[in-house]
Amino acid sequence: MELLRYIEVLEQCLGRKAQMELLPLQAGDVPDTEADVSDLIANVGYRPQVQVEEGVAKFMDWYRGYYGA
Repeated sequence: MELLRYIEVLEQCLGRKAQMELLPLQAGDVPDTEADVSDLIANVGYRPQVQVEEGVAKFMDWYRGYYGA
């Protein structure tokens, strides 16, 4: 999943648009990354099932409750 998709989901949860300044990759930026959960699945049997939309919404609910935001 691309970073811009996460930002889009956050915008939906917050009800406002992000102010973005898109720049070229900076020194030390990682162009691509993803989690490899194959060992977790093989060893523990855990397979993530929450979609990003649900996970971000739940995180936002927790954050607002915890910080009173």
